[in-house]
Amino acid sequence: MDKELLAMLVCPLCKGKLKYDREARELRCHYDGLAYPIRDDIPVMLPEEARVMDVDEKLHTSPGRTGEA
Repeated sequence: MDKELLAMLVCPLCKGKLKYDREARELRCHYDGLAYPIRDDIPVMLPEEARVMDVDEKLHTSPGRTGEA
């Protein structure tokens, strides 16, 4: 995914930053708990197309965080 495009995209609901999950091919808004899919290298920024993230996904907001104390 193009880094310049990624830097410009925000959540369509809260206008907050999105985290790119390369493995899952989606952009995640941890505030709203939504994950927007990327299809054919195009982000689908429609709330009705977004996946609702589970609680564990929302809590792991920073890369490399394992959740262990």
